[in-house]
Formats: sequence, C-alpha cells, structure tokens
Amino acid sequence: MATGKAWRLTPNLPPYIASDIAVGDLSFLNPEVQRQRAEASRRLFEIFMTTHDVPRTDTGPSGLCFGWRSGDLAEDDFVGHYARAFDITVLGRSSDQTNHPRPPTIEAALFESGRPMLLVPPTPPATLGTTVVIAWNRSTETPRTVALAMPLLAQAQRIVVVDFDDWGVSGPSPQDLSRTLTRNGLSVETRSLPNPHGHAGEAILAAAVSLGCDLLVKGAHTQSWLRQFIFGEATSHILSNTTVPVLMAH
Repeated sequence: MATGKAWRLTPNLPPYIASDIAVGDLSFLNPEVQRQRAEASRRLFEIFMTTHDVPRTDTGPSGLCFGWRSGDLAEDDFVGHYARAFDITVLGRSSDQTNHPRPPTIEAALFESGRPMLLVPPTPPATLGTTVVIAWNRSTETPRTVALAMPLLAQAQRIVVVDFDDWGVSGPSPQDLSRTLTRNGLSVETRSLPNPHGHAGEAILAAAVSLGCDLLVKGAHTQSWLRQFIFGEATSHILSNTTVPVLMAH
C-alpha cells in the first residue's frame, strides 16, 4: 500500500527581517498571496493525480492514493519533521527556478526525517529500479541507504556496486558489500572506476548513465550545504545535476 501527502512550501523565514537589508520580493509574506498560491498548487497537483487515475486517500481503496495537507503554509523545515511519518519522501531535483524544489527543502528531507528520499529528475524515466547502481564510498551513510533500499534491490534485474579512485573513506570494499547482498539472494556486480578529473559527482553520474541505470543509491554526506558548496562535494553535484532517480538517506 502506498499513500502520499503533498503541500506547498515557502522558504524558512527568520523571526524578523532588518529594514535595511535587501531581500527581494516579499509578496509571499502576504497571507492572501500565500492562500492564492497554495490553492493554485493544490489544483495543479489534484488535476495531475486524477488524470493518472490515482484516487484520494479518503475515497480510494487500499493501494496507491494521494491527499493534500491543508492548513497554514509550511516552511522548508516542515518537510523534515512531517516526513518522519512516511516511508519515503519524493522530491524533484533542486533548482533556482520558481516553484522548483530548493536545496534547503531537500536538506530538510535528508537530514531531519530519518527516512529515505527519492530525488527525481525533470524528465521521468521509462522504468525505475530495473538497473540499480550503488555508489559505494564506505561511509556510514551509504550502508544505511542500502539497507533502506533492500525492497527495491530485491526487485532489480541488475545491481552494480561502483567505487572510484581517490573517493570515499576507509572501510569495506565493494566486494565485501557484494558478498553480503549475494547472501541476501541478490545478484551483484562490482566495478572500480577511474576518477580522472577528481570530481566524484560527475564520475558517479557518468557511470550511472553508461551502465543504463534507472535508480542510483547513494548515502547523503554529513557536510552542510555551505561546506558542500565550498568543497564541491559529490552529493551536491548529484542533487543539482542528476538525470536518473536517486535514492538517498542520511
């Protein structure tokens, strides 16, 4: 059974804004503007779901269904709190475009929910989870994500564990993970690949595409978004550039 809730989000707001700071358009602070935008989002979402024959939670039978969470406009941090009650959170790839997911929204889902997140690219794939690539850097976040992905791995036709030169921390090898997954009844390949430009995020996405991946499994790094921006961490690159669905957890 799969149920889901959707809602419209607004950026996290400080308790006050200094009058001499330029902060751009503040129209979203107007309650009437908030109401209108939330209503427009609700209509768009409900039209999409009904067009695809997905019933509402209060009228449909057991199985896939949807709902819209009414009430006050929620801020980004709300995602991390509310998502704790659900199996997974699905968000679009981050973008600076209007009405697209923002990095703080994704950060909240990853680091505050305790649940996995499925990040989807702008163009949906024809399949999901047929060929799964696990980006293995041996960190504690990655095996936790693999454990949460086990129901999907059990349905996959092909699973490839990849690691890259000069990436990750000390820990079990891809072969170690492969043996464990094999003992769980899964058929697994391993690949150790070069990272010629030293950019793991780019190397991971290139490998995913070349392997025909339709689901990438990767642990979410512990660094803050600011540090990711400064140091060019692989997670931030994938969140902003992936063309395949990505299952992540922290």
